[in-house]
Amino acid sequence: MGAVAARVTATLPSVTSVIVADRDRPAAQRVAAALSGHPGARPVVADRVDVTDAAALAAVLGDTEVVLNTVGPYSRFGAVVLTAAIATGTHYLDICDDPQPTTAMLALDESARAAGVTAIIGMGASPGISNLLAARAVARLDEVADLYTAWPVDVGDGGDVGDDGNDGEPASVTGPDGRPSAAAVHWMEQISGVVPVVADGILAERAPLQPVALQLPGGRAGTAYVVGHPEPLTLHASYAPSGDAACLMVITAGAVAFLDTLRVDIDAGRLDYAQAAATLGAPSVWRTIRAGLKARRFSGPGTLPPFFAAATGTRAGAPLTVLATFDGTGSGMAEATGVPLALGLAQVIDGGARRPGVWAPERIIDPDQMVADLDRLAGSPGGNAIRVTEMSPSRPDSGSAASRRPSRPPLSDPTDPAS
Repeated sequence: MGAVAARVTATLPSVTSVIVADRDRPAAQRVAAALSGHPGARPVVADRVDVTDAAALAAVLGDTEVVLNTVGPYSRFGAVVLTAAIATGTHYLDICDDPQPTTAMLALDESARAAGVTAIIGMGASPGISNLLAARAVARLDEVADLYTAWPVDVGDGGDVGDDGNDGEPASVTGPDGRPSAAAVHWMEQISGVVPVVADGILAERAPLQPVALQLPGGRAGTAYVVGHPEPLTLHASYAPSGDAACLMVITAGAVAFLDTLRVDIDAGRLDYAQAAATLGAPSVWRTIRAGLKARRFSGPGTLPPFFAAATGTRAGAPLTVLATFDGTGSGMAEATGVPLALGLAQVIDGGARRPGVWAPERIIDPDQMVADLDRLAGSPGGNAIRVTEMSPSRPDSGSAASRRPSRPPLSDPTDPAS
């Protein structure tokens, strides 16, 4: 993701130079050398920095106007790098998809304002583009009830979008050293324990992999599953949905059944995150059988789009469902994550998204400009990377129905005996 973001950044007209900094200097040098050969690229140099070395980090940040932080896990390094950026007056963007550090970094808002620093948290695909889809959907409503964002795991053309953690199933569950990738390990955290959601308008924690059945405009219908991402936290603060909100995975029944076996074993203490991640690449016969037996209990994605935000509410007093989709999930995890990060940087540099404070993408990024820039990079200026459709339940002839909940509330409290 960082290499892709650096590549796009190096070609932005408003950028004068790029520093690729990494704990592994030779790796940074390889990236810098590759980028220097791109047509129209600005000067790119490599440097070594260990973000746990406060003095070295401050020295690198002190020479820059903006930092794109792709160092994970964000639970360890997100607030560390942002705090250093605030201290050096350096604007900041990242691709954090972890709820806990998102909350910790948003808490630095007053410090960022006092320092005149703009910080944008989670400017990748999910979160990032997903937040902008939500913004597009909510803009059609006067009042918001339910609000969901969703990304693909093994459906459509998005199976390799991936979780960096940022946007889907790991494109590779194994790292170069043969051990489970950091992305896969992080994904196991996101599908176990409890995760943030909005339930009846209130921030809450619920078990992941709960099903949410949706019927959406354009005849799109199916079931997606709750996963632990920060979108519910920021969308709750931005739009105050009165009903439910969650981040969902669009995933086949067999795949979610296998994830559920891992969830059960993680929660029972039989597996840690790394062991569960290793199982993704080499599933045991017993877990495969268990997943096969329970797969019939899970509904599939049906005709749901792979990457979308859906909002229900009212406009002019009438019920309305709005669907916003993103047609850009086939480019792979690094592109889907790194490109929006660089384009968010462009808006900060150009001043459109330069306001002191710590922001979620939907609060500061111009979705129209983002769409235009995505279309331009895709070679289709004036295209339509984001599409918005809507329908009212009072018009059944439109080929779809309003989003409705299954008979059991999708975001039920697992501690409630009734659930």
